[in-house]
Amino acid sequence: MLKTKCDAVKLEGGKKIYNVVKVLTKNNIPVMGHLGLLPQSDKTFKFKGKKVSERNKILKDAELLQSAGAFSIVLECVETTLSKIVTKQINIPTIGIGASNNCDGQILVFDDLIGLNPINVRFVKKYSNIRKEIAKAVSSYAKEVRNKKFPLKKHSY
Repeated sequence: MLKTKCDAVKLEGGKKIYNVVKVLTKNNIPVMGHLGLLPQSDKTFKFKGKKVSERNKILKDAELLQSAGAFSIVLECVETTLSKIVTKQINIPTIGIGASNNCDGQILVFDDLIGLNPINVRFVKKYSNIRKEIAKAVSSYAKEVRNKKFPLKKHSY
């Protein structure tokens, strides 16, 4: 028996993970699906849903995940009108990341949100520039150490 403190698992894919999702949910393990850009397996970073074949596959996969028992689906880098169609078509929540505000909820990786990663993609809005602040703090620290201004007596035992 696997023991863990997680509340659910998130699995990428649709038809290819259908049976796994069914088995997990039948065993009371909540599953969140993930469609569109699949960061753990896609080799290139590009949005999904431009081609009719992609659109049909994503919609069908969303329906399959729902029927297998997934409680929610992440739509990553999915074309705007497709995310709207998927969200209306299925009865479980969709969580968007670069998939427009047509989803039921949104996610943004925290390191991206605070500007820690140098990533520069369209769907990432940086609410802060922590990377710049960290560089400034490290530079100040190194300078003070080199100039014997840190640590002072008050920082020592």
